[in-house]
Amino acid sequence: MMNHFMILAVLFPLRTCHTTYSQQESDVFPVTYLNVSKDLDLQRLLVEWDVVKSAHDAELAISFEIQVRRTNEVVWTEFQNVTLDKLGKPLHWTWDSNIPLECMSHAVRIRSKAETSKIWSQWSLWETLPGLDTSNRSGPQIFPKEKILAEGSNITLCCIGGKGQTIKEFSVYPTVDVVKRTKSQVRFLTVGNLSHDKGSNIHAYCFDEDKVSHEAAFYVGKPPDIPKDFSCQTRDMKKVTCTWRKEETYLYGKNSPKYTLSKTSSQKTALCKESCPKQCSCSWDIGQQQIWNVTLTVENALGKKTATDVFDVKHRMYPNAPLQVWGECTDTEMTLHWNYKNTEVELFCQTEVVQPDGKVELHNSSVVGSRHVTVRGLRPHTEYTARVRCGAARHFWRWSEWSQPVTTRTEEGTPSGTLDIWREITPVLGGRNVTLFWKQTPSFQANGKIISYEVTWEKIEDGSRPESISFSSVYNSTRIFLDNHSYTISVMAKNNVNFSFPSILIISRTTDNSTEELKEGQVNGTDDGIFLSWEPRSIYDSYIVDWCNFPRLQPCDLQWKRFGPNISSAVISSAAFVPGVRYKFHIYGSVANRASLLEKKIGYLKELPPRLDPIVRKVDLTYNSVTLSWDSYLTNESEPGFVRGYHVYVSPIQGNCNLKGSKKHILSANMLYFIFLLVIVPTLVAAICHWKMKWVKECCCPVIPSPNKSKVLSFKEFKMDSEKVLKINDCLPDMLAMDSNADAHKLHPVTWSPVSSAPTEDNTDGHNSLWIYSSENVARDFPPTSTAQTHTCFENFAYSSPLEAESDPCQIPETLEAGKTDQAVVLYQPQCYIDIFHEDAASTTRETGERKNSLKYISQTDACWLGGRL
Repeated sequence: MMNHFMILAVLFPLRTCHTTYSQQESDVFPVTYLNVSKDLDLQRLLVEWDVVKSAHDAELAISFEIQVRRTNEVVWTEFQNVTLDKLGKPLHWTWDSNIPLECMSHAVRIRSKAETSKIWSQWSLWETLPGLDTSNRSGPQIFPKEKILAEGSNITLCCIGGKGQTIKEFSVYPTVDVVKRTKSQVRFLTVGNLSHDKGSNIHAYCFDEDKVSHEAAFYVGKPPDIPKDFSCQTRDMKKVTCTWRKEETYLYGKNSPKYTLSKTSSQKTALCKESCPKQCSCSWDIGQQQIWNVTLTVENALGKKTATDVFDVKHRMYPNAPLQVWGECTDTEMTLHWNYKNTEVELFCQTEVVQPDGKVELHNSSVVGSRHVTVRGLRPHTEYTARVRCGAARHFWRWSEWSQPVTTRTEEGTPSGTLDIWREITPVLGGRNVTLFWKQTPSFQANGKIISYEVTWEKIEDGSRPESISFSSVYNSTRIFLDNHSYTISVMAKNNVNFSFPSILIISRTTDNSTEELKEGQVNGTDDGIFLSWEPRSIYDSYIVDWCNFPRLQPCDLQWKRFGPNISSAVISSAAFVPGVRYKFHIYGSVANRASLLEKKIGYLKELPPRLDPIVRKVDLTYNSVTLSWDSYLTNESEPGFVRGYHVYVSPIQGNCNLKGSKKHILSANMLYFIFLLVIVPTLVAAICHWKMKWVKECCCPVIPSPNKSKVLSFKEFKMDSEKVLKINDCLPDMLAMDSNADAHKLHPVTWSPVSSAPTEDNTDGHNSLWIYSSENVARDFPPTSTAQTHTCFENFAYSSPLEAESDPCQIPETLEAGKTDQAVVLYQPQCYIDIFHEDAASTTRETGERKNSLKYISQTDACWLGGRL
């Protein structure tokens, strides 16, 4: 019993395993049929296969694993999930190759697995498509053959050599991005990112070792886009024409896109075909059909696109352009007439009129079916260009093309506006010569050809008979003589129709009362002209400015310009203005056609330097001054600028004769013909030093004696400690000359008067003028006067003494008398300095400050030597 159970325990698992294996084996459905073909145009493998019928009957969901092999290398693996049906149709799969299928052999195999199973079937056998690399070709060949390529794509080319031959060269032209790969007898070449910019045609060349070659051409382009501006219309209700805009594909000739127009409901029947060599349009007869639904298809080797249009023919009327357009004119109106072919559809039309200034005006006809239109408000004697177009009055679709333009001229009319007139008055014996000028203003319209001008003048006082004279249209001025009475002058323009309105000018009577001559004001030039301004006056309704374009010529080409009552400045510009020429301007105020001179101005567009330097007529020299005299510079109208002053330059004789380093003195233009220039002349110093070197040295640079050895010292009465004190009760310094402002501040200026000899502190005035000390007896020979004379002095405290002074034989009576009152003044009486260069007449503060410092020392031991002078 125990053995029986043991046997059952062993047999039961074995039976279970056998049953499970048999069941799994029955769930495997191997591929029973496999066929592989190729589409060389698309470089595509077409795979077809099937499994056993029971799998279809069970409608199983099955997974297939597909592999593609090149030679001995698997290059692609893909899984396909399929649910079978009972129809038992074979399964299909496609694969696009990245290299030409001709280049190498390709093989495919497949295996399957039901979704309910974990076991794959056995692989099918490899189904192989042989490539030309195994053929017995005698020469090289490039694959693929001629082909159209999409812009931006990549392509791999191959060149297969003949049997036993090696490829030596494989290249493309023009040069593009190339990656080369080589494999035994076959050589590959990949061209990336194709573009028509690098050439719409690419040529490949292949050479083997025997120099046998092969060539192939490829075309780069774009797939077509949806046709733009696609629409259909009729011109005569008999034929429909559809038009569209051609898009660029960069493919031409036999590769250019093809267009097919057909009914949308039946696209197999083409209404028309078009290749769009020049224009894209297609036409067909309407027949009895009124509503159309059409489709336009555009196709090339790279793709296909469509566009549709649905329309009622009655709503797509596109008339032909009007014919035989002509016009009829008056002075202000133009009537246009036209004809057109279509008479079955009511039309209304639009006229385009081009003004002389280029402005365009559109005028619509108000009557349906009318074949004329009248345009009003035109200018007389003016050329206008017009054209016409028409559209359907009912169900308007679009305007026709414009007719041929027609140009016509309106008739002449009466001149409109008035002339701008002005005058120039010249007094003569018994009256005045009045030169009249006139010109056309922007507001004046001749409205025809001006044939003459008529000038009329009439005396205002006694109402005498007016006089008139006529001039040809070539004249714009005339001269008439008037006596001293007031006159009214008028000027009119005349064309073939009538006179213009008169322009009025009133000439006032001449009075014996002499008026003060107006002073000429100076004005300045700008980049745009010459700027003028005047004082506005409320009584005038306008202002007139006149001037001569060529003031140095006769006639001077008088010009004038009018301004409104609220304007008081202007920039006068003229192409005739040049630098260096003086222009005169007269400014008039006008009220009720009567003008009065208000101001005169003179100025230059740009001033230029004087043509000549002033000629110095006389030069007078003294030991410390120079006097120059020259002729006054001409200031007439011929000068290229206003003379505003003179510059006098002083330079040492040793220096070069130029302005650099010279001393400059600016003089006003209205100064006298001479001026005193008081300077320490280096030239005179050099001459004196050369003449008497020793004498000059003793005078200018003496040996300074010791005060202990001086004869004028008193050793007994005046002694402080061990020092001897000099008594200088009446000793006056002979000369003290100082030029620098810094040294002047070291000595305190004192105001001194010969009458009241009390010295007072006086503040320096701060300016830096040239101070000159004269060596004559200014301080010693004061004339007696009852009026106090104030002088600027410097007090030398080095020789002042607060001690009681003894009488000195060097003192003069005036100083002795003064000494009784003020001991300080008796001890020291400073010399006086005279300022002869003032800020407004000589040099500036900066220029004077540049002078060299000069301090002249005179020995105090010779202070009382009255006869000693340099």
